[in-house]
Amino acid sequence: MKALTWQGRRDVSVRDVPDPRIEQPTDAVIKVTSTAICGSDLHLYEVLGPFLTPGDVLGHEAMGIVEEVGSDVRGITVGDRVVIPFNISCGSCWMCRRGFYAQCETTQVRQQGKGAALFGYTSLYGSVPGGQAEYLRVPQAHFGPIPVPDGAPDERFLFLSDILPTAWQGVQYAELDEGQTLAVVGLGPVGQLAARIGRRAGLRVIGLDRVPERLALARSWGVEDIDIDQFGSVDETADAILSLTSGRGADGVVEAVGMEAHGSPVAEAAIRGAGLLPDVVAKPLIEHVAVDRLAALLVAIKGVRRGGTVSALGVYGGKVDPLPLMEVVDRGIGLRFGQCHVRRWTDDLLAILSEDDDVLGVESLPTHTLPLEQAPAAYEMFQKKRDGCVKVVLKP
Repeated sequence: MKALTWQGRRDVSVRDVPDPRIEQPTDAVIKVTSTAICGSDLHLYEVLGPFLTPGDVLGHEAMGIVEEVGSDVRGITVGDRVVIPFNISCGSCWMCRRGFYAQCETTQVRQQGKGAALFGYTSLYGSVPGGQAEYLRVPQAHFGPIPVPDGAPDERFLFLSDILPTAWQGVQYAELDEGQTLAVVGLGPVGQLAARIGRRAGLRVIGLDRVPERLALARSWGVEDIDIDQFGSVDETADAILSLTSGRGADGVVEAVGMEAHGSPVAEAAIRGAGLLPDVVAKPLIEHVAVDRLAALLVAIKGVRRGGTVSALGVYGGKVDPLPLMEVVDRGIGLRFGQCHVRRWTDDLLAILSEDDDVLGVESLPTHTLPLEQAPAAYEMFQKKRDGCVKVVLKP
């Protein structure tokens, strides 16, 4: 089959790889009909290369048609249309029974000290082949796949795999009531959806980004926007939030950027330097002394009110990140981090997506729909924010 493979730093290519097959009784194989490039895939394109091997298949947002199921799989059958959550969870372990599917004890990558295995996301998370491919093997298929109805285009349901439940969890974790103010730092795909979910919940939403097309898109959904390029520092950017909230700050902040935020030049230089080192040197540096580009997270911390909550959705990998803990403690700020527990929110989101109107605009969120063969160019376009790119969907 054809699949998008990692070959090196900023080097991905579509190659022929072996077709997936049933390996365990709880496996399924799906024919992928749509798959997407996620913002966190860009960390693989740049920062996390030392944890990849040439030939690794990327991608963790996929849906398709069930081709084959293992003997222990119930709930889905050949021919069903399903969306595949990006994290692989069993549904029955101690963590899963409590709704913490991203920490599934059955698929935890214990040798790396990590939580549930992820599709297409480095040796840190199990080196499971990803979904930017013609076919995908789905472990734990007795629980993970989300059946969706026929009829609507793939884009109505595709984002159940990751970015929609991630945005939903982020807003839920901010713990806001109708009429309160939510700031969203970063208006990429997750930030756009978080802003729309906030507006649907009756919140006042302030969105921050530096890309004109993303700011304009958020404005079209009733979001008050702040162009961070107008400011020269984290403090000035946070002050812009305070100026819109009577000097108090937002009641809650969703941070939807992560480890590669703009505005952290020293950390950026360190990260890029580590990425150029041989893997045997880079891996221990990243695992034990790595730093992240924290500008977005710092804006969130400084822009939330006393007693407010910062809900951080961005991926971070640092071990020695400096945080203003005195400020966090003094101002009584709540911090929520972590991978999304996708299956925890499935019922809520399916009910919304099943409404006649596309109330969250998921069908129109993709700015580019391309064949799988064009994935390498799409990665570069997405990373460099060219051509108004907000979200790319690939069709194998």
